[in-house]
Amino acid sequence: MGDEKLHRFLHDVGGVEAREVMDYALSNELWHSELLAGKMLGVLVVKDEDGMLGYLAAYSGNLAHNGNNPYFVPHIYNLLEPQGLFRTGEAQITEINHRIEALECSPTKKELDNLLDESAKSQRKKQRSNGEITAEQEAALIKESQFMKAELRRLKKRHRLEIERITQRLNDLQTTINALKAKRRTMSETLQRQLFKLFVVRNARGESSDVATIFEHRLHRLPPGGTGECCAPKLLQYAFLHSYTPVCMAEFWVGQSPQGEVRHHGHYYPACHSKCLPLLEFMMQGLDVEDNPLATASTEQLKVVYEDQWLIVVDKPAGMLTVPGKDKNATSALEIVSKMLRAAGAKDPDPQSPIPAPRAEGALEVHRLDQATSGLVVFAKSKEAQSALRQQFEQRTVSKTYIALLEGKPLKEKGIIDLPLRPDLDDRPRQVVDYEQGKRAVTQYRVLEHRGNRTLVEFKPLTGRTHQLRVHASHPQGLHCPIVGDMLYGTAAPRLCLHAQSINFTHPITGERMHLRTSRSLGC
Repeated sequence: MGDEKLHRFLHDVGGVEAREVMDYALSNELWHSELLAGKMLGVLVVKDEDGMLGYLAAYSGNLAHNGNNPYFVPHIYNLLEPQGLFRTGEAQITEINHRIEALECSPTKKELDNLLDESAKSQRKKQRSNGEITAEQEAALIKESQFMKAELRRLKKRHRLEIERITQRLNDLQTTINALKAKRRTMSETLQRQLFKLFVVRNARGESSDVATIFEHRLHRLPPGGTGECCAPKLLQYAFLHSYTPVCMAEFWVGQSPQGEVRHHGHYYPACHSKCLPLLEFMMQGLDVEDNPLATASTEQLKVVYEDQWLIVVDKPAGMLTVPGKDKNATSALEIVSKMLRAAGAKDPDPQSPIPAPRAEGALEVHRLDQATSGLVVFAKSKEAQSALRQQFEQRTVSKTYIALLEGKPLKEKGIIDLPLRPDLDDRPRQVVDYEQGKRAVTQYRVLEHRGNRTLVEFKPLTGRTHQLRVHASHPQGLHCPIVGDMLYGTAAPRLCLHAQSINFTHPITGERMHLRTSRSLGC
């Protein structure tokens, strides 16, 4: 549904049902501790054949080790059936896991590892004692005694044969382990495919398809683990099976945030991309839904902030893509600028300029802003300018300033946030904080103004990671104050209140330091 409609629903209608579901779930002692540890719940407002309104509730995954609990809609397919395919297949894979673990930790393998280690050490010790460290020492030894020369050859051969014997036994053991791992992988993939064939979902047209087929047709791969167990597919499935018409739906988080992620208790979040998006694209066929505002081209005119023969800087509105994306109906800033340049024609060189200007080659991408973020974007007009500008971004000699409106009040008026980020592989484009595999992300901030329970801040990113400012604002180890309108890491609103206000860089041709600023306000 549209962002504004969703926003009204959450605060006027659905918020009441969501609060009722949350209170009911947390009041159950059996579920209380599990929910507080963190879980997604969902609400779907529906209309029956007589036009009466009601709502359905769901939870992601299982609750209290049970696939079906009262009050909530049942699973599409219950994996926890004692004699079901999942349980029997899981038992077989578990047996192979035990065999692999037994072989890897077996006394025989440990003994062979120790023998190989000691044999290698013994060989190095003999070599040191018999003077094999250098060619000169070995030559002296050979000269001293032909017998010692022959003895050295025999010693080498003995050690080599011993190491080869131990190595062969280890290789045979490892071959057995690798074969079991390959069998486990094949069994796991086969079990996944069979299970996802049992997850049969319906859409608003009354059509049915299994999850494996949906993913195969759309993405040509197996679904990720857990597909079909999230709130949204469960809610829609139950509605379609019982002839209910979906009106509006929301998913919200209860309890603590998972480590590294940004999930706030009681906040609403969109369905995940990797598991839910392909399913929902099928299940919602036949429903009359509003366009996703983030997938719809903005009709707002681009404002040119600066232009010369080599580059152009524009002020991109929120909701517009920087460059073309998967949605072919969404117009990007790059396409609009390219049309502008073609309409204007290539500029003739300035006869007064000591530097010859190239004819414009059209707009070329230099960097990007998130679709939901407004503000300054630089495009090059030649490959030479594009390469020089990109190099500045890579070397971090470009400085940018953003203005954002936050929900809440940061503990400090200014400071530096240093939290490493990496993509959430199960839910792109979301990012997570990961101190082991994440790339360093650093943001400087200062408070500009307090507006009741909201705060206007200035951000200066010292690195350029995806969603860096959004995660640094929302994460508990950052400011713990999500940007207003951030549907991924905070709460939905008419727009994301984040604006790229100024940018400083060196002109790629003239070498002049450029200081550009937009006159557009944040508008939040």
